[in-house]
Amino acid sequence: MEKTLFFCYNEHERGLIMNDKILKRLKFLEIFLFFLIFIEVIHVCYSLFFNMEKDLYFDGVNAIDKNSNYYVTVGSNNSNVNHYEKAKVSAYDSKRNKKFEKLYNVGYNSAFFGVAFDDDDIIAVGNYEKTADEHSNLQRRALIVKYNMSGEIIFQKDFQILDNSKFTSIYIVDDGYLVTGQSVYQNTKIGNKKGGAVLLKYDKDGNILWSKTYGDNKFGCFNDLLVSEGFIYTVGINKGNSVICKFDMEGNLCGYDDYNSGTDFGFNSIVVLNDKLYVSSSKRNGSRNFAVIVMYDFDCNYINEVLFNSKNDTCYNRLMIDSHGYIVAIGTVSVKGDFSNKMMDGFHYGGIIGKYKANLEKVSVVTYEYNQNDLFTDIINNNGEYLVVGYSLYNDVYLSKFIRYSEALKVLDVES
Repeated sequence: MEKTLFFCYNEHERGLIMNDKILKRLKFLEIFLFFLIFIEVIHVCYSLFFNMEKDLYFDGVNAIDKNSNYYVTVGSNNSNVNHYEKAKVSAYDSKRNKKFEKLYNVGYNSAFFGVAFDDDDIIAVGNYEKTADEHSNLQRRALIVKYNMSGEIIFQKDFQILDNSKFTSIYIVDDGYLVTGQSVYQNTKIGNKKGGAVLLKYDKDGNILWSKTYGDNKFGCFNDLLVSEGFIYTVGINKGNSVICKFDMEGNLCGYDDYNSGTDFGFNSIVVLNDKLYVSSSKRNGSRNFAVIVMYDFDCNYINEVLFNSKNDTCYNRLMIDSHGYIVAIGTVSVKGDFSNKMMDGFHYGGIIGKYKANLEKVSVVTYEYNQNDLFTDIINNNGEYLVVGYSLYNDVYLSKFIRYSEALKVLDVES
């Protein structure tokens, strides 16, 4: 979770032609301006304090994974003296009692966005500001960290081609780790260096075996990946289009499809069911954004799609295949306002969870709107139930949460 507060102030010079009439009014004007400025200073100071307090504390979960014995979540919080955002990894036993929680305290701001178990080791990926210059310039390096089940770091590696880099997801293979993300130029900076969406393979010791880039070096990003039928499939965004790509196991591009969704979200999740691939995002249709699931074959050929029809803007940001072969999607609905091309533009939002058949026929979609704001970020199968993670706003503080759903999409319990 990243929050930035901007203050803008503009002055306009005015030429004054002095005459007797104006001189007589100067004293009155001077007194009036003094009180006006005094009131404005009070207002600005109050606004600064209020916004600082409003954005002061948060604790969010971005991803979850489980093995036979443990759960693990990753995200970030800023509960420290300097209020830096710190990447966080938390492990739980089978009853979700916390085993450990570790903050990544290297550098300045940091966050984890993806996590996976490798046997009993934990691999977390994200980004961080390593140096004071990077902190000052709001630049981050991509980051991969391997932990044991005692919370001790086995290795930590960073990666950077261009100014801003991050890792978004990780997939475990027999001989290492496949990681997706981006490395792009910052803001209006331009150049001809190779960058954009990135796909890397690490060995089990954290050494890079190969790395590939794809797309535009200003906006390209891969958000998720999987391996199926001996090929790597990635999804993300490139030059304003959602994209799905097919690579061989050495990282050579074998095929792709650009999907014009009319938004800046990009494809953000991918799953495989039978002989089809399913990806999620949001699609612009008229004046609203609709959560969408798109079906592809293994050669990245478009087959079909389904939109969730709602009176408010919606987006699906994570997919899962349950134990009965249904596609389960979680996402966000803008309850008030229009989040347009940026999710956080909506000032009040809720979670949504939907269930679909393999042919994309809708089974059910329900919303979750219990707090001032609710965000769903990830979902896993959980012994015949669905376990959703995310965070909610409580009295100007964001707190992470677990939500257990039945297969009928009924809330069973909520834990913060």
